[in-house]
Amino acid sequence: MRFTKDHEWVELAGDTATIGITVYAAEQLGDVVFVELPAAGKAVKPGDALAVVESVKAASDVFAPIGGEVTAANDALSGAPQTVNEAPEAAGWFVKLKVADAAEVDALMDRAAYDAFLKTL
Repeated sequence: MRFTKDHEWVELAGDTATIGITVYAAEQLGDVVFVELPAAGKAVKPGDALAVVESVKAASDVFAPIGGEVTAANDALSGAPQTVNEAPEAAGWFVKLKVADAAEVDALMDRAAYDAFLKTL
């Protein structure tokens, strides 16, 4: 699993990346009440808005940590948005992407680097 400074995570399996938000991000958001996900086929570049998460505190954009094409969205979140809070780095994933450039994943932080980054916040 790799991480961004915007608190997104990426897990790569072959040429497919699963993307979600970190435990830290879920805690900062508070109770998630709605998730808006992109449709399959949407092409994204790193930094593009990928999804919207609404919580009792605010609405926040989730940005694409890498480029690619959305192949699947976690439709279960529409009926159970609290899954983002309950399992942000597992069942609370947002989308799966067909990866455009695997080197973009390698450029992200590993768990140790992300944990060190959190200590600076």
